[in-house]
Amino acid sequence: MTWTFTDDVGAFTEAAGASLAARPAGNTLLLTVTATLRESGPRAYGTEPPVLGWWRGADGEVAGALVWTPPFLPVLGRAAPEAVGALADALALPGINADRDAAAVLAARWPRHRVEEEHRLYRLGTPVPPSPAPAGAARPATTADRALLVGWMRAFGEETGQPGDRAERIVDERTEHGGLTLWEAGGEPVSMAGVSRRIADTVRVSTVFTPPEHRGRGYAAAVTAEAGRVAREEGAREVLLFTDLANPTSNGVYLRIGYEPVSDRLLITAEPE
Repeated sequence: MTWTFTDDVGAFTEAAGASLAARPAGNTLLLTVTATLRESGPRAYGTEPPVLGWWRGADGEVAGALVWTPPFLPVLGRAAPEAVGALADALALPGINADRDAAAVLAARWPRHRVEEEHRLYRLGTPVPPSPAPAGAARPATTADRALLVGWMRAFGEETGQPGDRAERIVDERTEHGGLTLWEAGGEPVSMAGVSRRIADTVRVSTVFTPPEHRGRGYAAAVTAEAGRVAREEGAREVLLFTDLANPTSNGVYLRIGYEPVSDRLLITAEPE
């Protein structure tokens, strides 16, 4: 019962890919990050190589996996309790992004730590159209919208504390596979929502952004609902999204349009002694 680590995305996918795909909701971050590493190379997230790990139980089956792309925190997917306990001994971690229970187990090993963020994973149940519906309509983003989308992507990063150096690549990748939706009102784009590529019949809605001057009019709910509807129509069995629990407004919006809570994740950093 051991952890194995590599920087080879192919080796990681061969060992752990089937296990991740069997539980796509709990492993959604690992699935999308490894897909990006396959498509864009090992330096897709930074200058350091990734650390990719999997844990096998006594039966030889993979029952835990981790993806670490510095400078971001290591991300732990669904993992057996024994795998979580063994992880801190197997790898020097600067912190963790993990489900609440696993994060608590790991944090207990660090003399000092800080909870940076608390996220909630939702899945789309029965869609509920926004009521009242805002003015306007949705449309797919195109390459003609690139400058606007890059600017919004950077603004989203500034508001959420994420680096904006990947904004152009994210926009180009998502536009290519139809993964960005705009809401227009009065002939002007007023909100956007992104959707990941479909992996294991699952997509994740992300980068929902409305410029400050257009907020409070229901555009974010409408564009998110439309992005989820299209994903379902195109074959996604699961439509997921994460929210920051510190933002009650967004959590309330997604509940009202049919999203249901699945689990919580903590982002914790280990502080130097």
